[in-house]
Amino acid sequence: MKTFISILFIICLPVYLLSQETIKFYASDSLPITASYYEKDASKPYMILLHQAGYSKGEYKETAPRLTNLGYNCLAVDLRSGEQVNFIQNETAKEAKKRKLPTDYLDAKKDIEAAINYAYEKSQKPVILVGSSYSASLALLLAKGNQKVKAVIAFSPGEYFGSNLKIQPQLKNYDKPVFIACMQREYPYVTELAKFIPDNFKTLFKPQEGQGEHGSKCLWSSSANNKEYWLGILMFFNKINDKQ
Repeated sequence: MKTFISILFIICLPVYLLSQETIKFYASDSLPITASYYEKDASKPYMILLHQAGYSKGEYKETAPRLTNLGYNCLAVDLRSGEQVNFIQNETAKEAKKRKLPTDYLDAKKDIEAAINYAYEKSQKPVILVGSSYSASLALLLAKGNQKVKAVIAFSPGEYFGSNLKIQPQLKNYDKPVFIACMQREYPYVTELAKFIPDNFKTLFKPQEGQGEHGSKCLWSSSANNKEYWLGILMFFNKINDKQ
C-alpha cells in the first residue's frame, strides 16, 4: 500500500509546483556546462539527469519535478553532444561549437564528470546518474568504481561509440546497483549488453503492455507505458533504500 501511494504521488503531482534555476559549472577543459537545478531540499543528495543524442536538458522538463519526489535534488545537464528538445536549446553544445571543441558522444564524458563533482561537492553525498541512450552508456561507464556515485538508472543504453569504446566488457566486476530500462524490441540487445553486471546489482526492465519508448522519453506523460516505467523505478528505489 505504501508503494502504491508513492507511485500515485509521483505520477499525479502537478509538475508546476517546483521551480527550477539555471546554473553553470565547468568541465575539465574549461567549457561552461549549463544545467537546470530542481531543488527538493538543499541537504538532500542529487540525481543527475542526462539527455539522449540531439537533445538538451529539456528532455527532463516534465519529469525532473516528479523525480525530486524520490527525495533528491535534480540536475538536468546540457551535454556538449546535443541540440534541443521541448523548445529548450542545448547551451553547452552551442558554446562548445563556438569554441570549436569536439562534440562527439564520448566528448560528453567530461561534462558528466563535472556534473558528478559539482553535485557531490554541494551535498557531500553520492549521486544517482540517470542516462538516456548514449548518455546511459556513459553513466554506466563513469559510475563503476566511483565512490561519488550511488546507483545508475540507464534508459536504452547501447554500443553507441563504434570502435572507440565497447561498453559491454567495461561492465565486468560492476559494483553499483543499476536499473536498466528499454523498449520491448531493445530488450534482447540490452540483456546481452548487461550480461557481465552481477545479478545482485542488476535490474532489467521492459514494459509489458506496449513497445515503450527509447530513452527517458518513456517517462513522459505522452508515452503510453509511462506508468509501467514509473512503477519499475519506484520498486528499484525501494530496493536500494532498503539496503542503506
